[in-house]
Amino acid sequence: MFSEPWQWILAGGIVAAVGLAILLLWSRRPRAASIERARKLFHLRRELLEHKFFVLASQSGKPRGLEWVDVDFEDEVAFARDRQTRQLRAFVGVTIRFRAIEGGGMEDNPNVSNLRAATAVFQLDGSEWSTEARVIFNLNPAQAIRHFPQELELVE
Repeated sequence: MFSEPWQWILAGGIVAAVGLAILLLWSRRPRAASIERARKLFHLRRELLEHKFFVLASQSGKPRGLEWVDVDFEDEVAFARDRQTRQLRAFVGVTIRFRAIEGGGMEDNPNVSNLRAATAVFQLDGSEWSTEARVIFNLNPAQAIRHFPQELELVE
């Protein structure tokens, strides 16, 4: 079949490349057990994560002219995976209350006291959940995931 040594080397290289491709595809697919562990870890760390979210959001200076007064987190959590990095994210519905900062230019805005519906985003960094206090305003978690179909895939 193969009479020349280079043919054996070429065939071995092809077999190795196919094996590596299969291994890479297999390692990138979501695993039910690891997702379940990530969910449990999120629920174990949730209170700390919510506090960290509020602190970081309060320090962000966004929205300009407003102070974060309170964030009410809903119980339900939606999980999605970043299509590019494969990083798992948790989406939690929130209701946010702001107050105008004196001299911030929002004191006369009658809408400042209105409660704001949004989604808080958390991410799994390796084996630990964290937050950058990312907020997606005016969308609940399911809508937020559907709003970014090129970036996110829902995890059941």
